[in-house]
Amino acid sequence: MFPVTTFKGQKVAVFGLARTGIAAALALKAGGAQVLAWDDGEAGRAAASAQGLIPIDLSTTDFADIAALVMSPGVPIYGPKQHWTVTKANEAKVPVIGDVELFARELNAIPESQRPMVVAITGTNGKSTTTALIAHILSSNGKDVRMGGNIGTGVLALDPPRPEAIYVLELSSYQLDLVESLRAKAAVHLNLTPDHLERHGTMERYAAAKRRIFNNQVASDWAIVGVDDDWGMALCTRMNAGAQRVVVPVSACQALGKGVCALGSMLWDNLDGRSQMVVDLAHAHALPGSHNAQNAAAAYAAARALGLSAQAITKALISFPGLEHRLQEIGQIGPIRFYNDSKATNADAAAQALAAFPKLRWIVGGQAKVGGIDSLASLFDHVTKAYLIGEASEAFAKTLEGHIEFERCGTIEVATARAYADAQETMSEEIIVLSPACASFDQFPDFEARGRHFTACVKGLINPDDGLSAQALPAAETA
Repeated sequence: MFPVTTFKGQKVAVFGLARTGIAAALALKAGGAQVLAWDDGEAGRAAASAQGLIPIDLSTTDFADIAALVMSPGVPIYGPKQHWTVTKANEAKVPVIGDVELFARELNAIPESQRPMVVAITGTNGKSTTTALIAHILSSNGKDVRMGGNIGTGVLALDPPRPEAIYVLELSSYQLDLVESLRAKAAVHLNLTPDHLERHGTMERYAAAKRRIFNNQVASDWAIVGVDDDWGMALCTRMNAGAQRVVVPVSACQALGKGVCALGSMLWDNLDGRSQMVVDLAHAHALPGSHNAQNAAAAYAAARALGLSAQAITKALISFPGLEHRLQEIGQIGPIRFYNDSKATNADAAAQALAAFPKLRWIVGGQAKVGGIDSLASLFDHVTKAYLIGEASEAFAKTLEGHIEFERCGTIEVATARAYADAQETMSEEIIVLSPACASFDQFPDFEARGRHFTACVKGLINPDDGLSAQALPAAETA
């Protein structure tokens, strides 16, 4: 954590006392602000008290002399569900901001010659992998990298600024809604598909929130835009017309006259008008599939924006170990490889795993989302066999009946063992993927726990004395 000094001597209200809210309150307090912290839930208030903060009920607080309201990004700030604190702040003309805005103001207060650089990443899908990949590329080349935001560590809990540091930040639309003054040397917009509409109301409002990542850029900054969806293509066209920064399109499915693109497994650099193949992504085992090819193209462009050479970037691309729980290769037994994609908690996310491989054995199920896996029908021909787990087993069995061979396995232990046993019988290269397309809450507290459990099962197959072996469990039901 580092102090937020830009509100020194002023009253600042903080609402939402989870991880980011408590970090913001502590940073403001350390910087000399008078902090009025509150949460509607008793657990949040207790957590704040344990950190030395004294909760102040904002419902009875006069906002007339409040300098800012710092909101948790998960709390609605507009629309029919607008939180009462926001309504109260608006009436008192108090600015509503988030922890990323506090961070941005601290950086902007530093003389430009000593200011760290920021790489910011957003998008509906792929932003966590791209953020981790950019951080890996930079750190592999000796840079002082601090990664956080919507991934891992909140921005105000990162190490304090220093001149040579580079902050690599994943930013959600919720966070961007609360940002005014952040400037990114390289800002990445990967894609836009319908999501979070219960918060934003319309796709236009969702898109507007994402576009805020490019605010405050100057002519020397890079705007890196995925153009493989209509929203991204329109955004790229709009930004090129404005010509206020360097605009770099990236794609995983089309050749580009300018930009970075992946054609098949080959990554091409056409940033200076001369097309050059820089790496075969087939060697980057942690980045399978076309969605990861776009992530790699965006990460490559961001690293080029910071001055790294093509050779230095591509060497790091190949060594990337992958993002935990996101199509993460976790083990291999002979020709059989295992991937943990536990973070795929809905059908759209699971679609990326199914599309990444021509054939795979699919462990799927859990607590189903609306729509189940019906939208994945066009990818069923990629599935050799499905192994059903959790509450969704019966519903998914009805969806798969007549299309894919499947077993009702119930648990990850049984599913892993059955998939491995079936793969062994083929005596050929096989891929086994846990990509649940479901929430985890029927059997696990979160997707991380689910992924760790799957990893333990796989390690139990590789080293029966060291892991959770699943080979001796009772037979599953085949359909």
